[in-house]
Amino acid sequence: MKRVLIITYYWPPTAGSGVQRWLKMSKYLPQHGWQPVIYTPSNPDAGMTDESLLRDICPEAEIIKRPILEPYAIFNALTGSKGAKKSGQKDGSGKQAGPGAVNPINAVGRKSPMMRLSLWLRANVFVPDPRCLWIRPSVRFLKKYLREHPVDAIVSTGPPHSMHLIARALHRSTGIPWTADFRDPWTRIFYFKHLPLTRRSRKRYAAMELSVLREADRVVAVTDSMVRDFLEELGGQRGNPDSGKAGGLEKSCGKFHVIENGYDEADFSDITAAELPEGFNLVHTGLFSAEGNPRKLWKVLAELCREVPGFDRGLHLTFAGKTDPEILAAIRETGLEGHLTDLGYVPHHEANSLQKAADLLLLPLREEPEAAGILTGKYFEYLAAGRPIAAFGPHGSVLEQSLAATRTGEIFDWDEEAPLKAYITALYTRTLAFEPNTEAISAYTRRSLAERYAALLDTTGRGNRKSS
Repeated sequence: MKRVLIITYYWPPTAGSGVQRWLKMSKYLPQHGWQPVIYTPSNPDAGMTDESLLRDICPEAEIIKRPILEPYAIFNALTGSKGAKKSGQKDGSGKQAGPGAVNPINAVGRKSPMMRLSLWLRANVFVPDPRCLWIRPSVRFLKKYLREHPVDAIVSTGPPHSMHLIARALHRSTGIPWTADFRDPWTRIFYFKHLPLTRRSRKRYAAMELSVLREADRVVAVTDSMVRDFLEELGGQRGNPDSGKAGGLEKSCGKFHVIENGYDEADFSDITAAELPEGFNLVHTGLFSAEGNPRKLWKVLAELCREVPGFDRGLHLTFAGKTDPEILAAIRETGLEGHLTDLGYVPHHEANSLQKAADLLLLPLREEPEAAGILTGKYFEYLAAGRPIAAFGPHGSVLEQSLAATRTGEIFDWDEEAPLKAYITALYTRTLAFEPNTEAISAYTRRSLAERYAALLDTTGRGNRKSS
Protein backbone atom coordinates (compact mmCIF):
# COMPACT_ATOMS: atom_id res chain seq x y z
CA MET A 1 0.00 0.00 0.00
CA LYS A 2 1.30 3.44 -0.93
CA ARG A 3 1.65 6.06 1.79
CA VAL A 4 0.49 9.68 1.78
CA LEU A 5 1.55 12.22 4.38
CA ILE A 6 -1.40 14.48 5.23
CA ILE A 7 -0.48 17.71 7.01
CA THR A 8 -3.55 19.08 8.78
CA TYR A 9 -4.18 21.32 11.76
CA TYR A 10 -7.65 19.90 12.38
CA TRP A 11 -8.00 16.35 13.65
CA PRO A 12 -10.23 14.62 16.23
CA PRO A 13 -11.11 15.20 18.95
CA THR A 14 -11.15 18.73 17.52
CA ALA A 15 -14.66 19.39 16.24
CA GLY A 16 -16.11 21.68 13.60
CA SER A 17 -16.21 21.78 9.83
CA GLY A 18 -12.43 21.96 9.35
CA VAL A 19 -11.87 18.41 10.59
CA GLN A 20 -14.46 16.64 8.46
CA ARG A 21 -12.83 16.70 5.01
CA TRP A 22 -9.63 14.87 5.83
CA LEU A 23 -11.04 12.75 8.63
CA LYS A 24 -13.48 11.31 6.10
CA MET A 25 -11.08 11.30 3.16
CA SER A 26 -8.50 9.32 5.16
CA LYS A 27 -11.23 6.94 6.30
CA TYR A 28 -11.79 5.71 2.72
CA LEU A 29 -8.36 6.17 1.09
CA PRO A 30 -7.10 2.71 2.22
CA GLN A 31 -9.85 1.12 0.12
CA HIS A 32 -8.05 2.57 -2.89
CA GLY A 33 -4.49 1.62 -2.00
CA TRP A 34 -3.36 4.62 0.06
CA GLN A 35 -2.37 4.52 3.72
CA PRO A 36 -2.88 7.94 5.40
CA VAL A 37 -0.07 9.25 7.59
CA ILE A 38 -1.58 12.12 9.57
CA TYR A 39 0.66 14.90 10.89
CA THR A 40 -1.23 17.17 13.29
CA PRO A 41 -0.68 19.19 16.50
CA SER A 42 -0.90 17.41 19.84
CA ASN A 43 -2.15 20.57 21.59
CA PRO A 44 -4.23 22.60 19.09
CA ASP A 45 -6.33 25.55 20.18
CA ALA A 46 -9.36 23.43 19.45
CA GLY A 47 -12.17 25.53 20.88
CA MET A 48 -14.70 22.76 20.25
CA THR A 49 -14.10 19.07 20.83
CA ASP A 50 -16.12 15.99 20.00
CA GLU A 51 -14.84 12.65 21.24
CA SER A 52 -17.35 10.80 19.04
CA LEU A 53 -15.32 11.73 15.96
CA LEU A 54 -12.49 9.45 17.10
CA ARG A 55 -14.46 6.44 15.92
CA ASP A 56 -14.09 7.58 12.31
CA ILE A 57 -10.29 7.33 12.34
CA CYS A 58 -9.45 4.36 10.14
CA PRO A 59 -7.31 1.63 11.74
CA GLU A 60 -4.78 1.79 8.89
CA ALA A 61 -3.95 5.43 9.63
CA GLU A 62 -0.64 6.34 11.23
CA ILE A 63 -1.09 9.37 13.48
CA ILE A 64 1.86 11.66 14.29
CA LYS A 65 1.20 14.39 16.82
CA ARG A 66 3.69 17.10 17.71
CA PRO A 67 3.33 20.08 20.04
CA ILE A 68 2.55 23.46 18.55
CA LEU A 69 3.31 26.92 19.93
CA GLU A 70 0.67 29.38 18.85
CA PRO A 71 -0.57 32.74 20.08
CA TYR A 72 -4.25 32.03 19.45
CA ALA A 73 -5.09 31.56 23.13
CA ILE A 74 -3.72 35.03 23.80
CA PHE A 75 -5.57 36.34 20.75
CA ASN A 76 -8.86 34.87 22.01
CA ALA A 77 -8.30 36.35 25.45
CA LEU A 78 -7.67 39.78 23.97
CA THR A 79 -10.70 39.65 21.68
CA GLY A 80 -13.04 38.07 24.18
CA SER A 81 -13.59 35.11 21.87
CA LYS A 82 -13.39 32.23 24.32
CA GLY A 83 -14.66 29.61 21.91
CA ALA A 84 -17.05 26.79 22.58
CA LYS A 85 -16.53 24.27 25.31
CA LYS A 86 -16.61 20.55 24.97
CA SER A 87 -19.69 19.00 23.49
CA GLY A 88 -22.68 19.17 25.76
CA GLN A 89 -21.07 21.68 28.16
CA LYS A 90 -23.54 24.55 28.71
CA ASP A 91 -24.34 27.24 31.19
CA GLY A 92 -27.31 27.26 33.53
CA SER A 93 -29.69 28.56 30.88
CA GLY A 94 -29.07 25.57 28.63
CA LYS A 95 -27.21 27.69 26.11
CA GLN A 96 -23.58 27.25 25.20
CA ALA A 97 -21.30 28.83 27.73
CA GLY A 98 -19.44 31.94 26.63
CA PRO A 99 -20.50 31.97 22.98
CA GLY A 100 -18.86 35.26 21.95
CA ALA A 101 -18.74 36.53 18.40
CA VAL A 102 -18.47 33.75 15.84
CA ASN A 103 -16.18 35.84 13.66
CA PRO A 104 -14.34 38.60 15.59
CA ILE A 105 -12.22 39.54 12.54
CA ASN A 106 -15.31 40.57 10.61
CA ALA A 107 -16.94 42.33 13.55
CA VAL A 108 -16.92 45.75 11.92
CA GLY A 109 -17.81 48.52 14.38
CA ARG A 110 -17.65 46.19 17.38
CA LYS A 111 -13.92 46.05 18.00
CA SER A 112 -12.39 47.25 21.25
CA PRO A 113 -8.92 48.87 21.18
CA MET A 114 -7.43 45.62 22.47
CA MET A 115 -9.21 43.65 19.74
CA ARG A 116 -7.91 46.04 17.08
CA LEU A 117 -4.36 45.60 18.42
CA SER A 118 -4.64 41.82 18.45
CA LEU A 119 -6.01 41.82 14.89
CA TRP A 120 -3.11 43.99 13.73
CA LEU A 121 -0.65 41.51 15.25
CA ARG A 122 -2.50 38.58 13.70
CA ALA A 123 -2.46 40.26 10.29
CA ASN A 124 1.10 41.58 10.19
CA VAL A 125 3.22 39.55 12.60
CA PHE A 126 1.81 36.04 12.46
CA VAL A 127 1.94 35.52 8.69
CA PRO A 128 0.21 33.71 7.06
CA ASP A 129 -1.71 32.79 10.24
CA PRO A 130 -1.19 32.23 13.97
CA ARG A 131 0.04 28.68 13.31
CA CYS A 132 3.17 29.96 11.55
CA LEU A 133 5.38 29.19 14.57
CA TRP A 134 4.82 25.49 13.82
CA ILE A 135 6.39 25.64 10.36
CA ARG A 136 10.13 25.40 11.14
CA PRO A 137 9.95 22.76 13.91
CA SER A 138 7.59 20.68 11.76
CA VAL A 139 9.91 20.83 8.75
CA ARG A 140 12.88 19.76 10.89
CA PHE A 141 10.97 16.85 12.39
CA LEU A 142 9.38 15.67 9.14
CA LYS A 143 12.62 15.75 7.15
CA LYS A 144 14.10 13.27 9.61
CA TYR A 145 10.87 11.24 9.72
CA LEU A 146 10.67 10.96 5.92
CA ARG A 147 14.25 9.70 5.66
CA GLU A 148 13.34 6.83 7.96
CA HIS A 149 9.70 6.35 6.87
CA PRO A 150 9.32 7.20 3.18
CA VAL A 151 6.00 8.28 1.69
CA ASP A 152 4.82 8.42 -1.90
CA ALA A 153 2.96 11.72 -1.75
CA ILE A 154 2.30 14.72 0.48
CA VAL A 155 -1.02 16.51 0.95
CA SER A 156 -1.35 19.78 2.84
CA THR A 157 -4.81 21.08 3.66
CA GLY A 158 -5.63 24.65 4.55
CA PRO A 159 -6.61 26.84 6.11
CA PRO A 160 -4.59 27.38 8.14
CA HIS A 161 -2.25 27.96 5.23
CA SER A 162 0.86 27.42 7.32
CA MET A 163 0.24 23.76 6.53
CA HIS A 164 1.02 24.50 2.87
CA LEU A 165 4.29 26.18 3.81
CA ILE A 166 5.37 23.09 5.76
CA ALA A 167 4.62 20.95 2.70
CA ARG A 168 6.37 23.39 0.37
CA ALA A 169 9.60 23.15 2.37
CA LEU A 170 9.42 19.34 2.39
CA HIS A 171 8.72 19.26 -1.33
CA ARG A 172 11.69 21.51 -2.05
CA SER A 173 14.09 19.41 0.00
CA THR A 174 12.84 15.90 -0.83
CA GLY A 175 11.15 16.16 -4.21
CA ILE A 176 8.18 14.14 -2.92
CA PRO A 177 5.11 14.94 -5.03
CA TRP A 178 2.87 17.44 -3.26
CA THR A 179 -0.85 18.27 -3.50
CA ALA A 180 -2.05 21.53 -1.93
CA ASP A 181 -5.67 21.10 -0.83
CA PHE A 182 -7.77 24.23 -0.27
CA ARG A 183 -10.96 23.97 1.76
CA ASP A 184 -11.30 27.76 1.61
CA PRO A 185 -9.64 30.52 -0.42
CA TRP A 186 -6.48 32.25 0.80
CA THR A 187 -6.25 35.95 -0.03
CA ARG A 188 -9.76 35.96 -1.50
CA ILE A 189 -11.50 34.62 1.58
CA PHE A 190 -14.25 36.93 2.81
CA TYR A 191 -12.50 38.20 5.95
CA PHE A 192 -9.15 38.97 4.31
CA LYS A 193 -10.30 42.44 3.29
CA HIS A 194 -11.14 43.19 6.93
CA LEU A 195 -7.60 42.52 8.18
CA PRO A 196 -5.61 45.70 8.99
CA LEU A 197 -2.78 44.79 6.62
CA THR A 198 0.25 46.91 5.91
CA ARG A 199 1.36 47.17 2.29
CA ARG A 200 4.37 44.96 3.06
CA SER A 201 2.20 42.30 4.69
CA ARG A 202 -0.23 42.28 1.78
CA LYS A 203 2.69 41.57 -0.57
CA ARG A 204 3.93 38.76 1.71
CA TYR A 205 0.55 37.03 1.69
CA ALA A 206 0.29 37.31 -2.09
CA ALA A 207 3.83 35.99 -2.59
CA MET A 208 3.20 33.01 -0.30
CA GLU A 209 -0.02 32.12 -2.08
CA LEU A 210 1.58 32.36 -5.51
CA SER A 211 4.54 30.22 -4.50
CA VAL A 212 2.20 27.45 -3.29
CA LEU A 213 0.11 27.61 -6.45
CA ARG A 214 3.21 27.47 -8.64
CA GLU A 215 5.25 24.85 -6.79
CA ALA A 216 2.65 22.28 -5.82
CA ASP A 217 2.37 19.37 -8.27
CA ARG A 218 -1.41 19.44 -7.87
CA VAL A 219 -3.78 22.05 -6.45
CA VAL A 220 -7.21 20.87 -5.30
CA ALA A 221 -10.08 23.18 -4.37
CA VAL A 222 -13.66 22.49 -3.31
CA THR A 223 -15.39 24.64 -5.98
CA ASP A 224 -14.87 25.66 -9.60
CA SER A 225 -14.89 29.31 -8.62
CA MET A 226 -11.89 28.83 -6.32
CA VAL A 227 -9.95 27.22 -9.16
CA ARG A 228 -10.85 30.12 -11.46
CA ASP A 229 -9.63 32.58 -8.83
CA PHE A 230 -6.35 30.71 -8.44
CA LEU A 231 -5.79 30.69 -12.19
CA GLU A 232 -6.57 34.40 -12.27
CA GLU A 233 -3.95 34.96 -9.58
CA LEU A 234 -1.39 33.01 -11.61
CA GLY A 235 -2.22 34.63 -14.90
CA GLY A 236 -2.35 38.18 -13.60
CA GLN A 237 1.08 38.33 -11.95
CA ARG A 238 4.16 39.65 -13.69
CA GLY A 239 6.36 37.30 -11.76
CA ASN A 240 4.56 34.22 -13.06
CA PRO A 241 7.10 32.29 -15.16
CA ASP A 242 4.30 30.91 -17.32
CA SER A 243 2.69 34.29 -17.94
CA GLY A 244 3.04 35.52 -21.47
CA LYS A 245 4.19 32.16 -22.83
CA ALA A 246 2.11 30.38 -25.42
CA GLY A 247 0.14 27.71 -23.66
CA GLY A 248 1.64 28.65 -20.30
CA LEU A 249 -1.55 29.19 -18.41
CA GLU A 250 -3.18 26.26 -20.16
CA LYS A 251 -0.32 24.13 -18.88
CA SER A 252 -1.00 25.34 -15.34
CA CYS A 253 -4.68 24.50 -15.71
CA GLY A 254 -3.84 20.82 -15.91
CA LYS A 255 -2.72 20.64 -12.30
CA PHE A 256 -5.81 22.31 -10.83
CA HIS A 257 -8.69 20.06 -9.81
CA VAL A 258 -12.03 20.31 -8.07
CA ILE A 259 -12.92 17.72 -5.43
CA GLU A 260 -15.88 18.93 -3.45
CA ASN A 261 -16.77 18.44 0.16
CA GLY A 262 -19.40 15.81 0.79
CA TYR A 263 -21.23 13.65 3.29
CA ASP A 264 -20.54 10.27 4.80
CA GLU A 265 -23.39 7.82 4.21
CA ALA A 266 -22.34 5.99 7.37
CA ASP A 267 -23.17 9.08 9.45
CA PHE A 268 -26.81 8.79 8.43
CA SER A 269 -27.32 5.05 7.99
CA ASP A 270 -27.37 4.21 11.68
CA ILE A 271 -29.19 7.20 13.14
CA THR A 272 -32.85 8.07 13.47
CA ALA A 273 -34.45 11.46 13.25
CA ALA A 274 -34.38 13.38 16.51
CA GLU A 275 -37.57 13.77 18.50
CA LEU A 276 -38.50 17.38 17.90
CA PRO A 277 -41.70 19.05 19.10
CA GLU A 278 -44.83 18.48 17.05
CA GLY A 279 -45.35 21.23 14.53
CA PHE A 280 -43.11 23.01 12.00
CA ASN A 281 -39.42 22.67 12.88
CA LEU A 282 -36.70 24.90 11.43
CA VAL A 283 -33.19 23.62 12.18
CA HIS A 284 -29.74 25.16 11.86
CA THR A 285 -26.54 23.27 12.72
CA GLY A 286 -22.96 24.52 12.92
CA LEU A 287 -21.58 28.06 13.12
CA PHE A 288 -24.19 30.80 12.79
CA SER A 289 -22.33 34.08 12.28
CA ALA A 290 -23.66 37.61 12.43
CA GLU A 291 -22.62 38.08 8.80
CA GLY A 292 -25.13 35.37 7.91
CA ASN A 293 -28.06 36.82 9.83
CA PRO A 294 -31.21 36.23 7.68
CA ARG A 295 -33.16 39.23 8.98
CA LYS A 296 -35.99 38.81 6.48
CA LEU A 297 -36.52 35.25 7.72
CA TRP A 298 -37.22 36.39 11.27
CA LYS A 299 -39.60 39.07 9.94
CA VAL A 300 -41.44 36.55 7.74
CA LEU A 301 -41.77 34.03 10.56
CA ALA A 302 -43.16 36.69 12.89
CA GLU A 303 -45.72 37.69 10.25
CA LEU A 304 -46.77 34.08 9.66
CA CYS A 305 -47.26 33.66 13.41
CA ARG A 306 -49.78 36.49 13.26
CA GLU A 307 -51.42 35.66 9.95
CA VAL A 308 -51.62 31.84 9.63
CA PRO A 309 -53.84 29.94 12.07
CA GLY A 310 -51.84 27.46 14.16
CA PHE A 311 -48.43 28.60 12.89
CA ASP A 312 -47.54 30.39 16.14
CA ARG A 313 -48.27 27.29 18.23
CA GLY A 314 -46.38 24.94 15.90
CA LEU A 315 -43.26 26.98 15.04
CA HIS A 316 -40.01 25.72 16.56
CA LEU A 317 -36.46 26.96 15.90
CA THR A 318 -33.66 24.60 16.92
CA PHE A 319 -30.02 25.70 16.73
CA ALA A 320 -27.14 23.30 17.35
CA GLY A 321 -23.68 24.84 17.25
CA LYS A 322 -22.11 28.19 18.00
CA THR A 323 -24.55 31.04 17.42
CA ASP A 324 -23.47 34.68 17.35
CA PRO A 325 -25.14 36.88 19.98
CA GLU A 326 -26.37 39.19 17.20
CA ILE A 327 -28.47 36.33 15.79
CA LEU A 328 -30.06 35.72 19.18
CA ALA A 329 -30.70 39.46 19.61
CA ALA A 330 -32.42 39.66 16.20
CA ILE A 331 -34.70 36.76 17.15
CA ARG A 332 -35.62 38.47 20.42
CA GLU A 333 -36.36 41.75 18.63
CA THR A 334 -38.89 40.04 16.34
CA GLY A 335 -40.63 38.31 19.24
CA LEU A 336 -39.54 34.78 18.32
CA GLU A 337 -37.45 34.03 21.40
CA GLY A 338 -40.14 31.76 22.83
CA HIS A 339 -39.90 29.56 19.73
CA LEU A 340 -36.11 29.07 20.00
CA THR A 341 -34.14 26.19 21.51
CA ASP A 342 -30.41 26.94 21.39
CA LEU A 343 -28.58 23.69 22.18
CA GLY A 344 -25.05 24.97 21.77
CA TYR A 345 -22.54 22.51 20.39
CA VAL A 346 -23.71 18.89 20.22
CA PRO A 347 -21.82 15.80 19.03
CA HIS A 348 -21.71 15.38 15.27
CA HIS A 349 -24.10 12.42 15.15
CA GLU A 350 -26.66 14.37 17.20
CA ALA A 351 -26.46 17.22 14.70
CA ASN A 352 -27.09 14.74 11.88
CA SER A 353 -30.11 13.42 13.77
CA LEU A 354 -31.51 16.93 14.11
CA GLN A 355 -30.99 17.53 10.40
CA LYS A 356 -33.01 14.43 9.54
CA ALA A 357 -35.91 15.58 11.73
CA ALA A 358 -36.22 19.10 10.30
CA ASP A 359 -39.18 20.34 8.30
CA LEU A 360 -36.85 23.03 6.94
CA LEU A 361 -33.06 23.32 7.16
CA LEU A 362 -31.58 26.82 7.31
CA LEU A 363 -28.44 27.54 5.29
CA PRO A 364 -27.42 31.21 5.45
CA LEU A 365 -24.21 32.20 3.71
CA ARG A 366 -22.27 35.22 4.89
CA GLU A 367 -23.49 38.47 3.35
CA GLU A 368 -20.26 38.96 1.45
CA PRO A 369 -19.55 39.01 -2.33
CA GLU A 370 -17.26 36.01 -1.89
CA ALA A 371 -20.24 33.87 -0.86
CA ALA A 372 -21.18 33.42 -4.53
CA GLY A 373 -18.40 30.85 -4.94
CA ILE A 374 -18.86 28.92 -1.68
CA LEU A 375 -20.38 25.52 -0.95
CA THR A 376 -20.16 24.98 2.78
CA GLY A 377 -19.46 21.56 4.23
CA LYS A 378 -22.75 21.81 6.10
CA TYR A 379 -24.64 21.93 2.81
CA PHE A 380 -23.62 18.40 1.89
CA GLU A 381 -24.79 17.01 5.21
CA TYR A 382 -28.08 18.77 4.61
CA LEU A 383 -28.29 16.94 1.27
CA ALA A 384 -27.76 13.62 3.03
CA ALA A 385 -30.46 14.43 5.57
CA GLY A 386 -32.99 14.57 2.74
CA ARG A 387 -34.97 17.54 4.04
CA PRO A 388 -35.93 20.83 2.32
CA ILE A 389 -33.39 23.66 2.48
CA ALA A 390 -33.89 27.42 2.68
CA ALA A 391 -30.60 29.06 1.74
CA PHE A 392 -29.75 32.76 1.96
CA GLY A 393 -27.23 34.23 -0.43
CA PRO A 394 -26.78 35.70 -3.90
CA HIS A 395 -28.64 34.47 -6.96
CA GLY A 396 -26.35 33.04 -9.60
CA SER A 397 -24.13 31.49 -6.92
CA VAL A 398 -22.73 27.97 -7.05
CA LEU A 399 -25.07 27.12 -4.19
CA GLU A 400 -28.12 28.11 -6.21
CA GLN A 401 -26.90 25.97 -9.12
CA SER A 402 -26.39 22.97 -6.84
CA LEU A 403 -29.76 23.38 -5.14
CA ALA A 404 -31.40 23.36 -8.57
CA ALA A 405 -29.45 20.28 -9.69
CA THR A 406 -30.25 18.32 -6.53
CA ARG A 407 -33.82 19.72 -6.23
CA THR A 408 -33.34 20.14 -2.50
CA GLY A 409 -34.41 23.71 -1.86
CA GLU A 410 -34.43 27.37 -2.75
CA ILE A 411 -32.07 30.29 -2.27
CA PHE A 412 -33.23 33.78 -1.31
CA ASP A 413 -31.34 37.02 -1.57
CA TRP A 414 -30.97 38.99 1.62
CA ASP A 415 -33.71 41.45 0.74
CA GLU A 416 -36.21 38.95 -0.66
CA GLU A 417 -39.34 38.63 1.40
CA ALA A 418 -42.40 37.62 -0.66
CA PRO A 419 -40.80 34.51 -2.29
CA LEU A 420 -39.45 33.40 1.08
CA LYS A 421 -42.83 33.78 2.69
CA ALA A 422 -44.50 31.84 -0.11
CA TYR A 423 -41.92 29.02 0.16
CA ILE A 424 -42.31 28.60 3.91
CA THR A 425 -46.09 28.76 3.63
CA ALA A 426 -46.12 26.08 0.94
CA LEU A 427 -43.94 23.79 3.06
CA TYR A 428 -46.07 24.39 6.15
CA THR A 429 -49.33 23.67 4.32
CA ARG A 430 -47.72 20.73 2.49
CA THR A 431 -48.71 22.11 -0.89
CA LEU A 432 -45.11 21.97 -2.19
CA ALA A 433 -43.82 18.61 -3.38
CA PHE A 434 -40.30 17.74 -2.22
CA GLU A 435 -38.66 15.36 -4.69
CA PRO A 436 -34.86 15.50 -4.40
CA ASN A 437 -32.62 14.22 -7.17
CA THR A 438 -31.01 11.27 -5.38
CA GLU A 439 -28.65 10.52 -8.26
CA ALA A 440 -27.19 14.02 -8.17
CA ILE A 441 -26.87 13.87 -4.39
CA SER A 442 -25.06 10.53 -4.45
CA ALA A 443 -22.14 12.10 -6.34
CA TYR A 444 -21.12 13.79 -3.08
CA THR A 445 -20.58 10.75 -0.87
CA ARG A 446 -17.27 10.78 0.99
CA ARG A 447 -16.54 7.32 -0.37
CA SER A 448 -16.82 8.46 -4.01
CA LEU A 449 -14.84 11.63 -3.33
CA ALA A 450 -12.04 9.61 -1.72
CA GLU A 451 -11.95 7.40 -4.81
CA ARG A 452 -11.47 10.50 -6.96
CA TYR A 453 -8.73 11.78 -4.64
CA ALA A 454 -6.94 8.42 -4.71
CA ALA A 455 -7.02 8.44 -8.50
CA LEU A 456 -5.44 11.90 -8.46
CA LEU A 457 -2.74 10.75 -6.05
CA ASP A 458 -2.08 7.77 -8.31
CA THR A 459 -1.09 10.16 -11.10
CA THR A 460 0.91 12.39 -8.77
CA GLY A 461 2.58 10.00 -6.38
CA ARG A 462 6.24 9.09 -6.52
CA GLY A 463 6.94 6.83 -9.47
CA ASN A 464 3.76 7.86 -11.21
CA ARG A 465 4.22 11.58 -11.74
CA LYS A 466 2.91 13.06 -14.89
CA SER A 467 3.88 16.39 -16.27
CA SER A 468 1.51 19.19 -15.38
